[in-house]
Parts: sequence; C-alpha cells; structure tokens
Amino acid sequence: MKTRNLMILLCSLLLSLSVSAKTFTVGVALANFDLNFVSILRTQMEKELKDNQLNSQFVDAKGDVAVQVQQIDDFINQGVDAIILNPVDTQGVQPMIAAAKNAGIPLVFVNRKPEVKLPENMAYVGSDSALGGQMQMEALAKKMNYKGNVAILMGALSNEEARERTKAVEAVIAKYKDMKVIEKQSAKWQRNEAVDVVSSWLLNQRPIDAIAANNDEMAIGAIMALNQAKNEKVLVAGIDGTPDGQQFVKNGKMTLTIFQDAKGQATGAVQVVKDLLEKKKVETYNWVPYQTITPENYTQFAAKN
Repeated sequence: MKTRNLMILLCSLLLSLSVSAKTFTVGVALANFDLNFVSILRTQMEKELKDNQLNSQFVDAKGDVAVQVQQIDDFINQGVDAIILNPVDTQGVQPMIAAAKNAGIPLVFVNRKPEVKLPENMAYVGSDSALGGQMQMEALAKKMNYKGNVAILMGALSNEEARERTKAVEAVIAKYKDMKVIEKQSAKWQRNEAVDVVSSWLLNQRPIDAIAANNDEMAIGAIMALNQAKNEKVLVAGIDGTPDGQQFVKNGKMTLTIFQDAKGQATGAVQVVKDLLEKKKVETYNWVPYQTITPENYTQFAAKN
C-alpha cells in the first residue's frame, strides 16, 4: 500500500511539474512590418516574449485586412495559446474577435484601438489617439503664434488613429479665429506618398504655413517635398517620436513631434498577455502616455524608441 501511495504521489508531482513547465506560444499579427513604428513594436515584443519564456510566431499582413483575418484563423488552427494583434483596419476586427472568443484564446490589441466593445479575455494596450492629435496641434499652434493656414497629412483612413488624430487637430484649430485648415489628404502613413501629396500642394501654390502630419514618416515626406521646393518657411509636426523623427527634430527640420512609446506599448502588450495566460485580472484598456519632443528636449528621448 505504501509503495502504491508513493507511486501516486510521484505521478502527481510529475504531472504538476509538467503543467508548470508548459511553455506558452503567442501568435503576433502585425499590420505591416515596413512601417517604422511597427518595426519598433516588433523588435521590442520579440525581446519581451523571449525574456518572459514565451514562444512566439510573428506574421505580417502587409496592410491587407483579409490576409490578417486568415492569419488569425491560422494561429487558432495551429493551437497558439494567445494572440497579440496590431490591426490593419480598426473597424474590421469583428471576425478576428469572434474567432478568438469561440476558440477561448486571449486576444490583446496593441497600438491601434479596435472600434468595438471588447469581450472578456481581451484587452487593448496603446495610447489615446485623440490626445496625441490635440497635443501636436496645441504645440504647433503656439509655434505659429496662433495664426496661419494648416494642412493636414492623414494616415490610412481605415485606422482609428488617423481619424481621431485628425479630428483632434481640427478641433484645436477651430478654437483660434486666425487659424484655419486649407488642405487635408491621406498619405497612408507613408513617407513617399507624403512627398507626392505635399509636392502637389506646393505646385498649386497653396498658402500653407504649417503641416500637421498624423505620423513622423509623413512629416518627413513633407519636409523632403519642402526641401525640393526650397521652401524653409513651413512648420512641420509629426507624431510617434521614432528615431528618424527625432533626428529631424534634432537637425531643426521638424518643428516638433509627439512621442508615442512603441517600446512601452510592446512591453505592456506582452505583460497583459502573460497575465491573461496566468488567469489574472487585467484592465480592458491600458493607456501609455504621450510626451512632446522639441529641439529643446529631444536628447531625453534618444534611447526610448
């Protein structure tokens, strides 16, 4: 009897050790590896997942929502334990939410906030898009002495970030009687697209005093177009505080940018996934604050993104 009890105890211990030693696998679906900010997210998440002894698999939707929906289905069919999602289209997330919910798999959104109510076992880690646009335009308006014409470079309109940042910029401008929006166009987050858009504005001799871009890449594209036209009078502001964006602030080409903490968002997303896997209670919305980067303080941000 003693031998039998001892065997049962040993088997229980082995089973317990086996369960505790399970290594979880996290599927990470990103909107587009080529976007500068997403690249920083990816690098930091790879590090955080490894540091937390979590296996990972990364996939790139290349900006295609249909591809991303299929990638989520593939993750579920492969038996991943959790998913981190940076959505291509923040309005097109319902099929992926439904698939993860039906499979009982924790789903954490990062950087781009889904425009639907999140069910249990799901969360968002990122920054408040409207606040970023508001901070950008208030700082830019001050540099303009609260007068002049503003052009807005918008990101992809399928993203909540682009729409919310743009609305916030417009709301700030509406507060000041001597300021107005005279151009507004999407450059889809891309530097080259922004060069084309701004070059067209300049060719049409639009009286632009400042450009508010929804991200640094488009702000840099605007600066390149202005340089080609030998126009150094137009003020340009970005959002993200990427290394490239910070360099343009440093060299005086970009008036300011709003620091969006990519590393903080990546670290937060991994921590929330880990907590969900460990059955801990998490907040549905986990906000990472913004900060303003100017030529006076850019050195404080050099190592942050």
